[in-house]
Amino acid sequence: MTEGNGHGLTLAEKILARSAGLDHVVPGQIIEGDVDLAMMHEQGAQTVAPFAQMGATKVWDPDRVVIAIDHWVPASTEGAAVLHRILRKFAAEKGLPHFYDVGQHGICHQILAENGWVVPGDLAVGTDSHTNMLGAMGAVAAGIGPTEMAAVLALGKIWLKVPPTIEVRVRGRLGPGVTAKDLVLRILGEVKTTGATYKSVEYTGATIASLSMPERFTICNMTTEMGAKCGMVAPDQKTYDYLEKIAKHPMHPLQADRDARYERAIEVDVDGMPPMVACPYSPDNVRPLPEVAREHVRIDQAFLGSCTNARIEDIREGAALMKGEKVHAGVRFIVSPASTEIYKQCLEEGLIELFTDAGAVFTNSSCSACFGGNMGILAPDETCASSSNRNFPGRMGAKEAKIYLMSPAAVVATAIRGEITDPREMQ
Repeated sequence: MTEGNGHGLTLAEKILARSAGLDHVVPGQIIEGDVDLAMMHEQGAQTVAPFAQMGATKVWDPDRVVIAIDHWVPASTEGAAVLHRILRKFAAEKGLPHFYDVGQHGICHQILAENGWVVPGDLAVGTDSHTNMLGAMGAVAAGIGPTEMAAVLALGKIWLKVPPTIEVRVRGRLGPGVTAKDLVLRILGEVKTTGATYKSVEYTGATIASLSMPERFTICNMTTEMGAKCGMVAPDQKTYDYLEKIAKHPMHPLQADRDARYERAIEVDVDGMPPMVACPYSPDNVRPLPEVAREHVRIDQAFLGSCTNARIEDIREGAALMKGEKVHAGVRFIVSPASTEIYKQCLEEGLIELFTDAGAVFTNSSCSACFGGNMGILAPDETCASSSNRNFPGRMGAKEAKIYLMSPAAVVATAIRGEITDPREMQ
């Protein structure tokens, strides 16, 4: 693929053209796309009133709608309980069978990923900004608002402006103790939180091809923090193997044209790259982790969870470091798996026992401490090491609290030492 004066289409343009039944689209063009998958979580409760107000009586295709309870599980406030009740009633009345309620729950994006709800070539939308994560399937996956979702539920269609595309070409080999989370933090440090506003970010190159599907989920997830409409990895054999037994509907895989026109191309070489950390108060305030570690930043809480990094691979990675160790005195360590299925895997593999014996709290699956509305809320002036995706003021509780974003391995190393630590020192 080349940057410049091509006349071909990027991956996002190819998919949006397919969804609109068009041969060609250009950035800035408004299309009416057929939606392949619509997802809602608790915020989706806000779609119910506008759905009725617009005169809709039935959902366009109940088999293409997924609802997942994930932010407050089980309901921790009366307000959350009301949201859950609204969604349960709506699903029952409209005959929506794919409802992941308490007991079968998980973070909505992980539910979509591990159950094959999004496949290559899809146009998928969800009432959460991190719906971008599903772009790792080679799909356009984007967050939308509740009123937009009401129209999608009624019509199965959405108006979208075709975004320009930034190509991020990655080369080199990630070294020991350096992960996909470090890679996306490095990219964020360059692109910044507004550098891809309403753009598509397409990750390419040999390094991206070498990443596992969970690793691709991580980098596409945090494309949201760049302001992007979608983040994408073109489908390949790893994608097809991942989906082979779980895909819920037929794939229509697409690739960018060789002469696709990109707005910008960014080259990233990861050879020799150290672990990275996003310092307060922005995901793009990125520095090499060893440099921050030399400042002996002490923490009050560590969090291994979120839709970014709470898959079984992340928890195993952390467990390998935690084995035979203890959580540092004065540190609260919260581990929250991304889905009930992952929780069960942790149970079967003895990982829950390992973490709890070390002094961590292993919770049920939920968004947990990530969004500052449920478990693990921070007090003013507290500091947290987190594997999540955002560290803006107030993200995990008090606006004065400090959040450092890092890989699961770095979170665990930091929980053990009680201060920000390069995980390579313990591997």
